[in-house]
Amino acid sequence: MALTPPTNTRAPREAHRIDEAALGRWLTAHVEGCAGGAVTVAQFKGGQSNPTYWVGVDGGAGGDLELVLRKKPPGKLLPSAHAVEREYRVMRALRDTEVPVPDALALCEDGSVLGAPFFVMRYAAGRIFWDPRLPELATSEERRAIYAAYIRVLAALHRVDYAAVGLGDYGKVGGFVARQVDRWSKQYEASRTGEVPAMEALMRWLSANVPANGETTLVHGDYRIDNIIFSTGAAPEAIATIDWELSTLGHPVSDLAYACMGYRINLPGRGGLAGVDVASLGIPTEDEMVASYCELSGRSGIDAWPYFMAFGVFRLAAIAQGVYRRSLQGNASSEDAGVYGAAVTVLSELACGIAGISPRQAR
Repeated sequence: MALTPPTNTRAPREAHRIDEAALGRWLTAHVEGCAGGAVTVAQFKGGQSNPTYWVGVDGGAGGDLELVLRKKPPGKLLPSAHAVEREYRVMRALRDTEVPVPDALALCEDGSVLGAPFFVMRYAAGRIFWDPRLPELATSEERRAIYAAYIRVLAALHRVDYAAVGLGDYGKVGGFVARQVDRWSKQYEASRTGEVPAMEALMRWLSANVPANGETTLVHGDYRIDNIIFSTGAAPEAIATIDWELSTLGHPVSDLAYACMGYRINLPGRGGLAGVDVASLGIPTEDEMVASYCELSGRSGIDAWPYFMAFGVFRLAAIAQGVYRRSLQGNASSEDAGVYGAAVTVLSELACGIAGISPRQAR
């Protein structure tokens, strides 16, 4: 019986089609068990950045295999963006730690094979919760357990001795926040399509108010609940953390703020917990999430929380601008990328509110 693609996939979009014959040859040469198998490719529906595909290998030397392929998108890309090579490296480094990651199998940096660098990993069959309200779950206890696992994985990531796992050169030590504000400001400018006064005010404020604490850990960079795959058993566990393209050495509180950002937003296509009675659902509040993280990481509290939260929302706005720009060029990974243009204004104005500044603050 032929392998069946997961329900959250579809035929690849025209701009993201995969040469299945070329992929089959490469898999035969680089991934054990793929020789002689028939390759089928389907594209996952989620994701706005690096196109991601389910790959079925029917009747290979190792039996039927289910893989996931992640590659850079087509077209002209911003410098340092879509770093699939880094994703592959960090997942390989974390495979023997407390952080659950997919089994990364092989990396191809030769753009002539599929048109862009890519890597393959073993498919992790499980559940992804796209809506942070977790409506698929029936009880408060189940929802609370999912969020407990969510914050536990983040604390485990920040406890990793990055030098010991071979990631001592994965980023710079110290000065992360200032560099990130500069980087995302430049990314925003590079993908600008118009004037957004709140973004201008926010970039100035963030640059002028960088916290003094320069703590450094390994950070995920895009840590949200739909980037965790959970098992399907009666007591769901986190089995794989995905989407590592923004990972680096950085400030752990930036990750925590990003993980808690859902409490401040509720956007089309992404959802959120803003305005939701989380207690009635069994979902911990933002304060409870922060307290759990502090307990797991041995902290007495979090300094400069509004700054980190405003920074996280700003970065999401800059990412949204990049998605919108790619939608105008026709090479975004999702059909609904165009709505991200309006999100830039909404997010930047929200971040200004968190920071306590006017969206039209004068220079």
